[in-house]
Order: sequence, then structure tokens, then C-alpha cells
Amino acid sequence: MSQQLRSVRTEFVIRVSGPVLEGLLDRLLQHTVINQEEMESVKVIAERAEKARDIIDMVLRKGTESCSRMINLLGELDPYLCSQLQIHSVGVPT
Repeated sequence: MSQQLRSVRTEFVIRVSGPVLEGLLDRLLQHTVINQEEMESVKVIAERAEKARDIIDMVLRKGTESCSRMINLLGELDPYLCSQLQIHSVGVPT
């Protein structure tokens, strides 16, 4: 899963919307993929693309399970984006 997420990093940064990033941050925190401090460090970033870069890189550093969870959560928030990026997660409950 981490390789799948890494391979779409550039397109994710270009295409993901601000509202989806905000929802993703909330859900990553809720599912304990990130902690409160990490969430707050991302929230202060003003530029959408920088915020997207920070989120995806943070999750990539946390390993396969975290990447799977992010893909699942992104699929719930923006199924169209996931189909455009051609990423699909399996096996990790959200």
C-alpha cells in the first residue's frame, strides 16, 4: 500500500481539494494514524498543495497499515479522486 500511495503522490498533491484535506486530517486523527500535534502542525500550513504534501509524507513514513487506512478514508471522502488516481485499498477497516 505504501508503494501505491507513493506512486500517486504528485497527482494527489495536484488534485486533492482543501475540504477533502480537512476531512482527511480529521479522520486520520480519529483513526489514530496521526496524533493531535501532527494534525495541528499541518493545519497551520496555508497553501493547499503544501498541506497535501505534508499529509501524504507523514502517512508514508508510518508504514503500510497507515497508508491503507489513508487510502480507505480518502475513498470515503472523495471516491472520484481515488478512481482518478487508480488507488484502492483492501483489508484495513476504517
